[in-house]
Amino acid sequence: TALACIFQCFFCQRVQQSRSSSSASPELSEEHPAEMVKMTKSKTFQAYLPNCHRTYSCIHCRAHLANHDELISKSFQGSQGRAYLFNSVVNVGCGPAEERVLLTGLHAVADIYCENCKTTLGWKYEHAFESSQKYKEGKFIIELAHMIKDNGWE
Repeated sequence: TALACIFQCFFCQRVQQSRSSSSASPELSEEHPAEMVKMTKSKTFQAYLPNCHRTYSCIHCRAHLANHDELISKSFQGSQGRAYLFNSVVNVGCGPAEERVLLTGLHAVADIYCENCKTTLGWKYEHAFESSQKYKEGKFIIELAHMIKDNGWE
């Protein structure tokens, strides 16, 4: 797996090429569905993360949720214990935004759920009312109780 970290996988190169040549999302493009389906054996999700990268998946249905490279912080608290802050996620739906008083103050947040099994995973920060918390806007919290590490963890 150390060698895999040095060389960028074929899939990643195709995604980068696709991003630079088109504005369409590579996960949803018509050009690469066969490559993405090959990455898992029996389940079909909206998006697949490359097997050569460390990823986080839904603990309930194993749908891919986030690439380890998108992890911002492990120092968050969810309603059911520890949680991680991610820059971006996949296979996640978003509910309506509502104002909540969290440990760090008032935020507008929207619950996020697994698109495959519909389990609530955490929330998305839509708006932070305090200037010191603005970095969270548009970011995602996923509670550890709802995710598992996949691909390349030792």
